[in-house]
Order: sequence, then C-alpha cells, then structure tokens
Amino acid sequence: MQTATTSKPLPPVVIAALGVVFGDIGTSPLYTLKECFSPAHGLAPTADNVLGILSLIFWAIMLVVSLKYVAYVLRADNNGEGGVMALMALALRAKRSWSLGLMIVGVAGASLFYGDAVITPAVSVLSAAEGLEVVTPELTPYVLPLAICVLVALFFVQRYGTAKMGTWFGPVMVLWFASLAALGLYNIMQVPEVLAALNPYHAFLFVETHRFAAYLALGAVVLALTGGEALYADMGHFGRRPIRWAWFGLVLPSLTLNYFGQGARIIKEPSAVTNPFFNLAPDWLVLPLVVLATLATVIAAQAVISGAYSLTRQAVQLGYCPRVDIRHTSENEIGQIYIPVVNWALLASVLIVVLVFRSSSALAAAYGIAVTGTMVLTTILAFIVSRYRWRWPLPAALAVTAFFLSIDLAFFSANVLKVVDGGWLPLLLGLVIFTLLTTWKRGRELLYQRLFADELPLDDFIRNLESYPPARVTGTAVFMTGSTQGIPHALLHNLKHNKVLHERVVLMTIKNVDEPFMQDDTRVVVRRLSPAFWQVIARYGFKESPSVPDVLALCAEQDLVLEEMDTSFFLSRESLISSSRPGMARWRERLFVLMSKNATRATDFFHIPANRVVEMGTMVEL
Repeated sequence: MQTATTSKPLPPVVIAALGVVFGDIGTSPLYTLKECFSPAHGLAPTADNVLGILSLIFWAIMLVVSLKYVAYVLRADNNGEGGVMALMALALRAKRSWSLGLMIVGVAGASLFYGDAVITPAVSVLSAAEGLEVVTPELTPYVLPLAICVLVALFFVQRYGTAKMGTWFGPVMVLWFASLAALGLYNIMQVPEVLAALNPYHAFLFVETHRFAAYLALGAVVLALTGGEALYADMGHFGRRPIRWAWFGLVLPSLTLNYFGQGARIIKEPSAVTNPFFNLAPDWLVLPLVVLATLATVIAAQAVISGAYSLTRQAVQLGYCPRVDIRHTSENEIGQIYIPVVNWALLASVLIVVLVFRSSSALAAAYGIAVTGTMVLTTILAFIVSRYRWRWPLPAALAVTAFFLSIDLAFFSANVLKVVDGGWLPLLLGLVIFTLLTTWKRGRELLYQRLFADELPLDDFIRNLESYPPARVTGTAVFMTGSTQGIPHALLHNLKHNKVLHERVVLMTIKNVDEPFMQDDTRVVVRRLSPAFWQVIARYGFKESPSVPDVLALCAEQDLVLEEMDTSFFLSRESLISSSRPGMARWRERLFVLMSKNATRATDFFHIPANRVVEMGTMVEL
C-alpha cells in the first residue's frame, strides 16, 4: 500500500512539497495584482484602492487557502490520498443514497480540473515571458515565440518522467519564494504604510466605496488562490504535516510580502501597475528574474500536468474513462506515470489557447472560472464528508459549509460575468470532458446489462459442465470477466465453437474499489467452485495499475499455481452497435462506440502476455 511520505525526515519532504504542491499558487504574483487593476475594472492605482485590493487578496488567501484547504479540507484524506475524485469516493461511502448527485459533482470537479490543466501552463508561462517587455519594449515580439518554445519543450520531455527534473524542483522553488520575499520586503521598506492593508477594514471600505467595480475585481483577486486545490490533490505524495509546514513556514509569508511589495511599488510609482511584479526589481535584475520566473512557471505547469495524468488514471480505475496507455516512469514511486494520449492532447490544447488569447491578461478571465468552479464543488463534497463521515452536528456542518460556500460563490459569480471575455473556455472544456466521462460510465453500464441480461446462474452452469463434461484438453484457461456471478462470454463461445474445456478453468475478475490502494495480503480472493473451476477476484485501488502477472503470483500464495507457459487467457472482444433501444441517446451511443474502439487493448492494460491470449468476438447492440 502506497502511503504519504510522512515517515521521511520532515525538512526534505517540505522542500520536495515546495517543488510540486506550490508551483501554481507560488507563481500567481506574476499576474494577480496586474489583473486587479485591469482597465476593464476602471480602478485607478490610488493608495486607497491599492490598500483595498491588497486587503482583499490577503484575507482571501487566509480564509480560502489557510482556513478552508489547509485547516479543513486536508483532514478529508482517503487513506492518505486527496483530490476531487478521492473526496468524491469518501462522500459516496458516507452517503450511498446520494450516489448519483455526488458522482455528478465529483465528475464535474474533475472536468474543470482538466480545463485548469490547459489554462495553467498557458497563463503561467506567458506571464513569465511577458517580463521581457519590462526589460525593453523591443523584446515584445519575442514573448509569444518564447512561451511556445518553453511549452513544447516541457511536454516533449514528459516521456522521460519527472524523477530527474524533480530533484531540482524543490531547490528552485525555495529560491523563487526567497526572491518573492526579498523583493517584496525591499519595496515595503520604502513605503511601510502599505502594511495597513493587513487590517480587513480596508477591504470593507474598498467594497463599500466601489461596489460593482469591487465586485468585478473579485474575478481577479481569485487568481491569488490558484493552486489551492493542489494542496489537497497532492496530499498523498507528502502528507498533511509537510504541506502545512511549507505553507505557513515559507509560502504564505513569501506571498504576503510580495503582494504587499507590489502594492508599495504602485503607491510609490503608479505607472508600475502595467506589470507590478517585474517592476519590483531594479533594471539589472529584471532579466535574471525573467529566467527564474520561467523556471518557476515550468514547475507550476509540470505539477498540473502530472495531476492530469493522475486524475486520468483514477478516472479509468473508477470506470469513467476508457483504458489508456499508462507508462510508469519510476521503479520506486507508483505516482510517477506518463500517459501519452493525455500529454499530446494537453499540448495541442495549450498551444491553441496560447495562439488564440496571446497574452496572460486575455487568459485571466478563463483561469478564474476553472478555479472558482472547482472550489465550489469541493466545498459541497466536503459538507457530505463532515456531516456523514466525521459525524459533525448538522448545525456545525451547515455553518462551516455556508461560510466557505458564500466566499466561493462570490468569487465564482464575479467570474461568471467574464464568460464572454474568455470564461467560456474552461466551461466548454469542462462540458466536453464531463460528456465524455459520463458517456463512458453510462455506456459501460448498458454494455454490462446487455451482456448479462439473460445469463444462467454460474453455479448451475458449472454443475452441468461437471456432470456432462465436453472434451477436455490439458492446461489452464483463464477467462477474464467483469462479473463474479455471470458466465464469461468468451467461455460460452469457446464451448460453442471449439467444443472443448481445459482441465482447469479460472474465472478472473479485476475489480476497482473506491480506495486509492489495496494491501497485497487482501488484494486477491481465490475460491474453488468445483474440481475443475476456480474463481479469482483481484481488487485494485484507483491510484494503482492492475497487472495480471502480479495477480497470478498472489494466487500461488493461496495454492493456485498457474504456470505462464501452460496457461491461455481468453478475452471477450465486443463489437458495439448503436441501436434505438432505450438507455442512452443515439449520439452518445455513437460516441461510446468511438471511445471503445480507441481504448487501449485489455491485453496491454492488464499486462497479459500477448502470446498467450485468445480473443473471442461478440456483437452487442446498445
């Protein structure tokens, strides 16, 4: 069972967490304050407005990231794992009667995450490259080509895994956060009155004075919270304690100092509002800062790309996604994987987004929708867990949820107003992904119903075969089946066409459970159904990759020894046909058929020796 790395010494784990967990939120100072004073909001860079915006940013970080995610949501661990799919699994176990609604919420959150995975690399790398404009306006034409080159290189090296790059992530991010703090402190010392923004009064005064303009500005303030979901999603890699130490010990102080330093710079020189982050540095330091910012944004992008791989594997195991080619890039860390189809789809999407929007400011509205939508859905799922799993009193659970949900909805509604300006992008991406995930889930349910609608009871079938056996051949036949009660179609077809039965027959079912990992000593259950028939049930968590050879090795520990060269594996290969039968719309049936045709072959996904496989075809009308 894979668990969080809490057993390692704390300082190295904290540094490692800095390199993976905080890349997204750590690069938000590149664009947040600049977008708050976007001309679209009509806010002049006056001292009062700067103090009001800073106060909103600071208290948003404290309430949403520190209080909601670090103190509250991190408690909802699924055997040490976090993330929206893990939270959905926890909620489902706590309240099975609400399964449909909870599944919709969880899948919607996962869908928005994919939108985030497209937008984060684009906006982060673009914002870093835009530092060239501060060096000299003559470099402006090179911003877009530089961003594209960095992104292409980032996605092309994914196949080699993050192990080697990961050793540099932590130290680079330590340098990045130290730079944020130093630059911020330097500018705060010149305008110390900016620290008055720590008082929430300035936030209330700003909202009271500007009202609608302040409401619009919330759509940019939320950019300071990007990456809050990563604190929870990456909990399984590091554990709660290192993440909390890293957040309160370095990340939060560094971000606060930098935002306040930017505010001080704008108060001193209002023209710096065009790019307050890079204007923090003296002229001779801007170019090195651009290089460091680019490295930091690459790390931020890497974290969300790795998150997309992990989420895809979870979706496959939970039955929401077709089988895909999953490659492990580390012999020691189960979480380090590479999924080619996801990688290239993300690269294509990111490049299209960069070429269409062409600047980080144009992408800011799109970014906010993805972040706030996921925040809302996480709060809803967390309520189910707190009320029905932790057994909080209903008034307490409702009070906590209402408090956080009011903040989340305020940010979300402010971003909804920007749908026309770019907010449509994550909504469109999320809708497409949601349609694909739910179509696959529903299609598999229909296929299962069609395959086993008129099946005979397994026990009666085996008794008949034992009483009136067909011709027997030597060796072992393993029939892969999704049902523990039904008769594998491959077995029926083998008897019908070949009219023989092996001397030993194993019915193997690989089940996915809503836990991240299973212990090897409880993974496999072996039952002897008759002198010739055995049943093997293997369970895999949603963060594991199933392997038939590993299952066979565990079977040997339970006195079922299967020699690979004496064993044949029989699989049923369904040819799907869309029909007018009730169950699913025809267009979704056609989509399901297309997804099924492009799914990774079962032999590859389950690591079954290819030269020992026999596939038996069957035609199924959906």
